[in-house]
Amino acid sequence: MAGSVKKKQQRYSYADYLTWDDDRRYEIIDGEVFDMTSPSVMHQSISMELARLFANFFENKPCRVFAAPLDVLLAKNTKRDDEIFTVVQPDIMVVCDPKKIEERGIVGAPDLVVEIISPSTSSKDNIIKRRVYEQAGVKEFWLVHPVDRLIRVYKLGKDGLFEREDIYDDSAQIAIAQFAGLSVDCRRLFPPLPKVKRVKSPPPPKYG
Repeated sequence: MAGSVKKKQQRYSYADYLTWDDDRRYEIIDGEVFDMTSPSVMHQSISMELARLFANFFENKPCRVFAAPLDVLLAKNTKRDDEIFTVVQPDIMVVCDPKKIEERGIVGAPDLVVEIISPSTSSKDNIIKRRVYEQAGVKEFWLVHPVDRLIRVYKLGKDGLFEREDIYDDSAQIAIAQFAGLSVDCRRLFPPLPKVKRVKSPPPPKYG
């Protein structure tokens, strides 16, 4: 998610969103519009690998895996287009309730959401979207940091708030408790680091 886009009116709904006919991608959070930037090669590589791992695991299972761009409509007690003020497009998501899956997108909170961030979107994804997913009731939220080669995992507690984050590096195995038997080998997500060649220093000059 990139920076906020200034438009004429104060608050936008999903009904407004459906009227925008340009080729740019947007998200709406609490009625505020955000322009979405094009993903990097590393972003796409991580996204495709995670989607493949999840799709293989959930084959012939009730839960389904979806990848961006697909709208997720988050609103309480309404499905009216003009009363929905949050529309997001997570990079990867898992949805287990078939009633949430509609032709227009996902209506309600996914069970698992993965966002892959860039340096320019880090604060927004980590603060704004984390709050959005927490309030919506997403059971597990991943923030993938391609540059730092880290994954931050937030799980929803019984009080409806995300618990203390768990941080995994690029060598970790992440077991996903809500899906028994599913684990992610982080080594498959991040490209190998280049080997550092050690240059042998020349001997000091001899004097005398």
